[in-house]
Amino acid sequence: MTCQKTSHNYTKIAFKPLHTNLFNIVLLSFFLSLGCGNLYSQEIKNKKKPLPAAKQTDKPKITVAEKAPAPILDTIKLDTVKPKKNFLDAVTKYKAKDYAKYDKKARTLTLYNEAELYYKDVELKSGIIVLNLEKDEVYAGRIRDSAGVLTQYPNFKQGASEVQPDSIRFNFKTKKALIYNSRTEQGEFKIKAAVTKKENDSVYFLKGARFTTSKDIDNPEYYFQTNKVKFIPGKKVITGLTNMVIADVPTPLALPFAYFPMSQEKSVSGIIIPSYNDSNTRGFSLQNGGYYFALSDNYDLTVLGDYYTNGSYAMRFESAYATRYKYRGNINIRYENLINSERGYPDYSKEKIYNIQWSHSKDTKSNPNSSFSASVNMGSSKYFKRSINQANVGSNLNNTLNSSISYNKTFNTIPQARFSLTATHSQNTQTEQIQMTLPALQASVDRVYPFVGKDGVKKGFIKNINLQYNLSGKNNFNTTDSLFFKPQMFKDAQIGMQHSIPISTNFKIFKYFSAGASTNYQETWVTKTVDRNYDTDQSKVVDKTVNGFDAYRTYNFSTNLGTTIYGTFNFGDDKRIQSIRHVMRPTVTYSYTPSFDQYYNNYTVDASGRISTYSRFDGGIFGAPGKSNSNIVSFALSNTFEAKVRDRDSTKTEPKKIMLLNNLNFSTSYNFDADGKETLAWQPVLVSGGTQLFDNKMNVNFGATLDPYAIDNGGTRLSTYNIDNGGSLFRMTSANVTLNYSFSNKGSGKEENKQSERNGGRKDDLFGTNTDLNDSRNSQFANEKDEDKEDVITEFFNSKIPWDMTLAYSLTYSNTKRDNTISGNSIMISANMDITPKWKGGVSTGYDFVQKGVTFTQFRFERDLLSWRMAFNWTPLGVNSNWNFFIGIKSGMLSDIKWNKRSTSNR
Repeated sequence: MTCQKTSHNYTKIAFKPLHTNLFNIVLLSFFLSLGCGNLYSQEIKNKKKPLPAAKQTDKPKITVAEKAPAPILDTIKLDTVKPKKNFLDAVTKYKAKDYAKYDKKARTLTLYNEAELYYKDVELKSGIIVLNLEKDEVYAGRIRDSAGVLTQYPNFKQGASEVQPDSIRFNFKTKKALIYNSRTEQGEFKIKAAVTKKENDSVYFLKGARFTTSKDIDNPEYYFQTNKVKFIPGKKVITGLTNMVIADVPTPLALPFAYFPMSQEKSVSGIIIPSYNDSNTRGFSLQNGGYYFALSDNYDLTVLGDYYTNGSYAMRFESAYATRYKYRGNINIRYENLINSERGYPDYSKEKIYNIQWSHSKDTKSNPNSSFSASVNMGSSKYFKRSINQANVGSNLNNTLNSSISYNKTFNTIPQARFSLTATHSQNTQTEQIQMTLPALQASVDRVYPFVGKDGVKKGFIKNINLQYNLSGKNNFNTTDSLFFKPQMFKDAQIGMQHSIPISTNFKIFKYFSAGASTNYQETWVTKTVDRNYDTDQSKVVDKTVNGFDAYRTYNFSTNLGTTIYGTFNFGDDKRIQSIRHVMRPTVTYSYTPSFDQYYNNYTVDASGRISTYSRFDGGIFGAPGKSNSNIVSFALSNTFEAKVRDRDSTKTEPKKIMLLNNLNFSTSYNFDADGKETLAWQPVLVSGGTQLFDNKMNVNFGATLDPYAIDNGGTRLSTYNIDNGGSLFRMTSANVTLNYSFSNKGSGKEENKQSERNGGRKDDLFGTNTDLNDSRNSQFANEKDEDKEDVITEFFNSKIPWDMTLAYSLTYSNTKRDNTISGNSIMISANMDITPKWKGGVSTGYDFVQKGVTFTQFRFERDLLSWRMAFNWTPLGVNSNWNFFIGIKSGMLSDIKWNKRSTSNR
């Protein structure tokens, strides 16, 4: 009689406690003699050792476990030896591919080939597993394949800890283990040790260990070698003498002891080690040192600082925050005290610059009736030009910094009402002028149709009449860098409020024409006006500010008429271009605003008594009402051209639509009240257009200004038409053409330079990549994530070289005063490519054909060193010339192991 089971079936054998009853002993011996120990898979539960036979001289003794309701009627006295508790106190499952053999004499269970053992939270997989029931231990190791190669390394997993050694010995009772050539991962770290002693569930001692972030733990490109280690999984590693090894070559870099944090949390607070640098104008320095505060799962704080031996220093505070389904944002505050050269030298200078950036967005799902957003970029006008921690030429060349913070609320009443509070900021970095509104209030009540009946149909002139109410309030500041947030800025503030009630309607004329009419009543309140007089003592006109409430009221009227005209030119279905569709949208608008000269007063201009007029609202927050009539008719014509072409794919029956011109617009106006001297009747004709070519990869935009009037030798416009002065119908005073072409062999294209745009620069890299010198661990090229890439190296790599290119061309023509010149003519190019699977290169450059010189140029190189990254960028020309070299470990855990060297620009 034999017992046989397949390799994937489980056999469960429940061993009950054995008594001295002779029948039980015979039954157990018979069962074991059947050879059922040689099974492929079994389950052991409550297995115990057989108890020795009881002696006749032993006194009867009943243990707690043996007490029963009925007395035991037996002539044999009870055994006084206490049964040994079984160490396997839970269900144990195991299986193997070749065999599972149980040795009843040695009390061992051997599993061979693809062996698996499961007990409580312990999972063990290996080539061979030996379970010793006598010693309460399990052994696991490798086996040799047909070629004699050791395979099937053990995989020991207990809870969240997982080890892959050459062999392992584990005691179920003490929970201790000896592990040989173990391999384990803790976060970004990979750890290999010659011998590992597991003291308990939370403490390991390692001998002959190496730590690395390399993907290949057995052949890493670098590692930290140490002999004595105390390892607490998920928390920390404490080592003795630690030496850094690169390419199996020990380096002089060593520490008498080392501490590596290994928290399972998303982020851990810690010190940021500064890097050393030097500058010809500021001396030696320690840069980008500080502390990272992991304050909570929702927000953090990074504090960084620089210090130069000549006294220059910089501080930066960076924080990111987010709450799921509610909001997210980040804030950066940067301050730099810059000293050039040394006191007493002619090139000595000192200045303080700062920059504040804040970005905030609210999830619309959290409250659909309100929203809050912020996009702030403000600070010193010279920050991006002088900063020692920013390398972004696009921001350096930018002339304006803009900010906006807004809160919007909608009230679901009938009619619906809305209001918003907004703070805006606009700063010219060249003139250092700042315009800020803090705050601006906008409120409105939705349109009301007083003549619509109960059926709700809005049709015709009367039923479409509607009105609404709008409110606008502002607290405006006009100041400069030097007076920003100084008492003078608040003293010069202008406060005002404007109410308006627009009434409008629209209707159809002759079925094909859309007409509209509107009128608007507006009332403006201000708190400051001007009293202008001639001061005889100073011999000049003096404006005196008058504080107090004042108001003026205006109104206007306008009407418009427009239609849409479609035209199709068919060339035949057998032609390559089957048809061209032309859509025209002409519009005529008439507007009238009367004169409000009642708000104007006379004043003496000079000592001769010459009189002029002014409005006491001049220079106000909403301006002054118009003094003269405005009686203007405007003309506009927009065009689009679309073609239907036969598809090159012969299997497709429908023609393909191609946009020839996205827009071609003409606009001008005529003033009926023009006097022909100071004011001419016709305004220049403005022409603009654009299209996209090459599968929408090239954007082409153009524009021109056509003036119907002639000019004199001094360039002053005359009331004489140009055609009557011997010229053409129109005189082109200016024109421009811009082309942008971006193409790539990458499927998803190139990512935008978001940080450069946030700093006020360009989205592309025509002016180089935005480099935050605080942290150079990120790739320069399109924010690529190396961990998301696979190393694909083919025999013919050049057939799969990833690359991208951006071209921009600009041409400007000027003929305002018969100069007839090309005022601007330049081309810019940016290109990036993978030179080899591990080398990247990029260049941004251009040429100005008017100035006859090379524009901004930057060279970029990057080397993927597996666990390391090396980068070098170089700007060889101009005031922004500099270079930067970086080599360091990619892992954020070891971000302080780096070397960064850079030059100082000539800014």
